[in-house]
Amino acid sequence: MTAHSLLPIFDGHNDVLQSIYLPKDGKPRPFFELNESGHLDLPRMRQGGFAGGFFAVFVPSGTKDDDFPGADSKSGQAEYALPLPPTLEFSRAQAVTMRAIATLFRLERQSRGQLKVVRTADELTDCIHHQVVAAVLHFEGAEAIDTDLDALHVYYQAGLRSLGLAWSRPNAFAHGVPFKFPHTPDTGPGLSPNGFELVKKCNELGVIVDLAHVNEKGFWDAASVTEKPIVVTHAGVHALCPSTRNLTDKQLDAIGESNGIIGINFHVGFLRPDGRLDSDTSIQEIVNHIDYVAERIGVDKVALGSDFDGAIMPADLGDAAGMPKLIGKLRSSGYDEESLHKISYQNWIRILKTTWTN
Repeated sequence: MTAHSLLPIFDGHNDVLQSIYLPKDGKPRPFFELNESGHLDLPRMRQGGFAGGFFAVFVPSGTKDDDFPGADSKSGQAEYALPLPPTLEFSRAQAVTMRAIATLFRLERQSRGQLKVVRTADELTDCIHHQVVAAVLHFEGAEAIDTDLDALHVYYQAGLRSLGLAWSRPNAFAHGVPFKFPHTPDTGPGLSPNGFELVKKCNELGVIVDLAHVNEKGFWDAASVTEKPIVVTHAGVHALCPSTRNLTDKQLDAIGESNGIIGINFHVGFLRPDGRLDSDTSIQEIVNHIDYVAERIGVDKVALGSDFDGAIMPADLGDAAGMPKLIGKLRSSGYDEESLHKISYQNWIRILKTTWTN
């Protein structure tokens, strides 16, 4: 199978930038060379048909709670309850964010036309047509934005087109969910007054408001004020895996009613009914979550949100090069070609066309 014959994959979330601007071992992972570590690099993107996605800017708290809880358990059901990490200092968040954005722009320049930071849906579709990796600049948490929202305008001009209101910790705008299993996403207060204003300003500018990692009250607050479709870039179905990071049926219904979208997260701890961090997990678990959303709110409302380079992948998927295995599994499960195209990239394009108004 050649790269040109692969179904294009546009993905709702990856953390590859962090492996370059904040590598855990102090050695940035090469992006343009084939690696054995992590999940994403340009050669593996080409192998798997990875056409682009949301490239996340994430600022670690600097505590152990930044990592997923527990060991790679092989037996029993996971039970854990980690406290929310502390709120970040604005100055640190902004400094790390600037480094991350610069990293993305350097990759774009060094790619010699193989990667492009896209700012419009037309740019995205053009990239897919010409086999150029399309990168959407996304913030996983709003800590680098001041409450006057001046920084939001600056970041928008720099290319920001998607903003997560919170990661799994509190900030000036919203509260994220702590990592708990089993537990509902109803874990704390909703949006602050500043949070409501941030959602409105994102609507005005044409920035996607991502509700992944936001607690349930914050989800409903954002849903009550947004004029755009509800977007959750990387999460799963709570009825299948009762993690705080997953969405209840009521939340899924609200996404459907808004003509929104959920990108299904591939992290095994958000897929498995037992919540175990066991890489010996089948791709079928991803398919189960896609099936559930498609059957409940429609195939137009479900997409992919892998969390590559930020989570534990099913071993039989592996990394970005394994994406044809997932598409093959969906095909053998009964999805026709029209539905596969919607799930793999067209549903995301629809959302971007609806939200990126400028």
